[in-house]
Amino acid sequence: MPAVTPRGGGSRRRTISEINMVPFIDVMLVLLIIFMVSAPLITTGVVDLPTVGKASSKPDRVVEVVVGTDDALKLRVDGKDQGSTSLNRLVTDVQSALQGTENAPVVISADKAVKYEAVVRVMDLLRRGGVQRVGLLTKTTG
Repeated sequence: MPAVTPRGGGSRRRTISEINMVPFIDVMLVLLIIFMVSAPLITTGVVDLPTVGKASSKPDRVVEVVVGTDDALKLRVDGKDQGSTSLNRLVTDVQSALQGTENAPVVISADKAVKYEAVVRVMDLLRRGGVQRVGLLTKTTG
């Protein structure tokens, strides 16, 4: 009996299980060139940060509310301590410290360890109490 050979007359083809990387590399190089050409044409956004201005004249009366790390509140009028206060009495104490000068500034100062929520709570309470000029005290170095 004759020997049986497989059809096709020879060896079988194996399927290639490798990924062809050449088209992928071509696409990536085209994208790289597009980004390199278009990057200098993109305009960068300009952010205008607020600056602290210098007042031409010092106000007559300055009321300062100092927020402590333990949420304790102190009141200062023209740099002199007036004692401690609480959130419930804050508006009445500030209005009595203003003594009828409606346009006098009220500034809030706090240590950097104080939670931002406490500072905003004091600011909101003063604004709701009718204090017109409420600001934050910033310390400049140099």
